[in-house]
Amino acid sequence: MRIRILFFDGCPHLAATEARVEAVVASLASDAEIQLVRIESADDARRHRFLGSPTVQIDGVDIEPDARARTDFVLGCRLYGSAGIPPAAMIAAAIREAVT
Repeated sequence: MRIRILFFDGCPHLAATEARVEAVVASLASDAEIQLVRIESADDARRHRFLGSPTVQIDGVDIEPDARARTDFVLGCRLYGSAGIPPAAMIAAAIREAVT
C-alpha cells in the first residue's frame, strides 16, 4: 500500500498531516509506504487529482469518499470539515478500505 500526501510549498498543515498519517499507520500495524509529493503547477494538480493541500491518497484514491468524484483541482488549501488536517478516523477507514 502506498499512501501519498500531496502538498504545495508552505502548506501550514503538512507536518501535522504527516504525523497523523504516520500515527494511524503505526496504530493499524500497517506496512504502508508514505510518500510526500510536492505539487508545483496546475498541470501537476490535475495529473495527481490534487484537491488542495494537503491531499491524502491511498493507492491513488482520495481518503475522503465524498471527494473522489470531484474535479476542482487547485493549488490552494484544503479543509476536511472545518480543519486543515484529515481526521484520524478518516485515514484509518481509508486504509481499511484499501486492504479489503
